[in-house]
Amino acid sequence: MKELVRYLARSLVSNPVAVEINETMNDGTSVLELKVAKEDLGRIIGKQGRTAKSIRILLNAAALISNRRVVLEIIEEK
Repeated sequence: MKELVRYLARSLVSNPVAVEINETMNDGTSVLELKVAKEDLGRIIGKQGRTAKSIRILLNAAALISNRRVVLEIIEEK
């Protein structure tokens, strides 16, 4: 799952080196925290969150195949 998110994020951003993904387990659920460069945050979220929603749909479809639960959190650097 982590590699899927990494591939999708690096394909969307202009600075693919800055893509960071941390995975933690929480009550049987994998939580993926996605961090990108500040200038690429809008590309990951998209207009009205459509891109982020699409990434989550793809991630949930892949998780369903492997019988897992996955949550994607997009972390905004301050």
